[in-house]
Amino acid sequence: MKIRSPIVSVLGHVDHGKTSLLDFIRGSTIASREAGGITQHIGATEIPIGTINKICGKFIKKLEIADTLPGLFFIDTPGHAAFTSLRKRGGALADLAILILDINEGFKPQTFEALKILRLYKTPFIIVANKVDKLFGWNSNPNSSFSESLSKQAKSVQQEVDTHIYGIVGTLHKEGFQSERFDRVTDFASQVSIIPISAKSGEGIIEVLALLLGLAQEYLKKQLLIAENSPAKGSVLEIKEEQGLGLTIDVIIYDGVLKKDDEIVLVEKDSVLTTKIRSILKTNPLEEMREAKNRFKKVDEVVAAAGVKIVAPNLENVVSGSPLRVHQLGSNVEEEILQEIEDITINTDNDGVLVKADTLGSLEAIVNLLKELGIPIRTADIGDISRRDIVNASIVAKENLKHGVILAFNVKIHNKAMKDLNENNIKIFSSNVIYQITEDYEQWLKELEESQKKQWLDAIVKPAKIRIIPKLVFRQSKPFISGVEVLNGTIKQNYSLMNKEGQLIGQIESMQDKGENLPFIHRGQKVAMSIKGGVLGKGFEEGDELHVDIPEKHYKILVKEFKDKLTEDEFEALNEILDIKQRIEPKWGELGLFE
Repeated sequence: MKIRSPIVSVLGHVDHGKTSLLDFIRGSTIASREAGGITQHIGATEIPIGTINKICGKFIKKLEIADTLPGLFFIDTPGHAAFTSLRKRGGALADLAILILDINEGFKPQTFEALKILRLYKTPFIIVANKVDKLFGWNSNPNSSFSESLSKQAKSVQQEVDTHIYGIVGTLHKEGFQSERFDRVTDFASQVSIIPISAKSGEGIIEVLALLLGLAQEYLKKQLLIAENSPAKGSVLEIKEEQGLGLTIDVIIYDGVLKKDDEIVLVEKDSVLTTKIRSILKTNPLEEMREAKNRFKKVDEVVAAAGVKIVAPNLENVVSGSPLRVHQLGSNVEEEILQEIEDITINTDNDGVLVKADTLGSLEAIVNLLKELGIPIRTADIGDISRRDIVNASIVAKENLKHGVILAFNVKIHNKAMKDLNENNIKIFSSNVIYQITEDYEQWLKELEESQKKQWLDAIVKPAKIRIIPKLVFRQSKPFISGVEVLNGTIKQNYSLMNKEGQLIGQIESMQDKGENLPFIHRGQKVAMSIKGGVLGKGFEEGDELHVDIPEKHYKILVKEFKDKLTEDEFEALNEILDIKQRIEPKWGELGLFE
């Protein structure tokens, strides 16, 4: 039997310090190089036991932790809500987890979501309360343990730390977890340990590593044992062209042993691929899978948990995010791998947006987020945006402008598709940060809705009232022309007018001021108005007030959709119009006053 490194999944809210914590341990700067400072794909890092001993020093010896483990293997998972499914995989693979949060901000929606994932998979976890150095009055002691650093703080600062800790304890209690600051825990099997740290100065990281090792050795001894002939299981992170090697795949091996010359089964876009390993190249310790700068070293076999690069034939159509299985005689790994892919359910609709992403995991993530937002999906696919995608989006746009768009994560537009894109004026929401895509799309939907609402409001007959100015009648009929003053609201061409008894007077044909034709006039304006069908003495006289005749359907729309769009004087005119209508048409009495 062999013993493997415990897999530790790092979960938490955006910008609470997941990658920064690992950066301090491995001495890297990955967090500063990621798009928007946010992890977009699962990354993996092997931390050897020698490095852990070097960081922890005498502290680890005090805890009597034996060197029985080869180290720790971290999976750095995306922290935004969009990555629920990716985090679920991280949680499912993980032996232990770190749930990191900003001690100053506390729990956020994604923190609660991570708790649900950890509860679902019954994954043991610790709480890492980051950014303790940002507490008012905190004096940093770089690289020291939290206990040592805390003892050097003023009493007021120590009290402030405890206040934040007990806030976390209270929140966890509501979520069904018993917890305490790590140095006050009496039962590690039933209580969640909370470790305050600073990923910036390194304070408290000693305790984090020591506690993870201690929990692994105490509770995971059987779980970490691997049989010598146990076939490997893994997940493809990325397909890469490497100089001198050709096309390769970066893989996390999370179970079993992978050997050179093994036959492996992977997923292609429309099928399953069986291929033979030519070379296994392992990352150097402390090198992150996505960021390895130095040369990989060739190995004959690798034991989980590990990050490796695999050289093999026919990898060009392998899907990023694909499961990896070792093929053995008599095994059903092809069926097993297909079942795993089928579990990634992407139900599409006849009408909906088009989704493109670079990997299977990213595609699943953005699809799940869209489902949560109630946004239908017509197609969801991996790869760059093609001419076919533009054509499909243009077909949808003709039926529904809101859905005739493409949401694209970390992909490019084919050169041949650019012309079609410009000709069809298709909207593409593209970013290498998933939540930015959905936020931009939602913002565009709001703007589109406001624009459509404005067009609709412009088409609705709105309340207004005018007065026929005495001694300014230029023609008594065919059409009636007179000077008028707008008393309430806005008057538009083609509006129908009625008198105070509800009798139809005529329709506004035109309005002029100093020889200029006006499509509409506002309260306080005085203009010459032509009223088609109006006859002086037949239903109205000079000096009379006339109201806009609002159709019942328009009135209902105003009440339901545009109540907040009317001005005070329009409200006044509308209630006068309703009063007139109720006197002559009983059904208007059921509508009530518009208050």
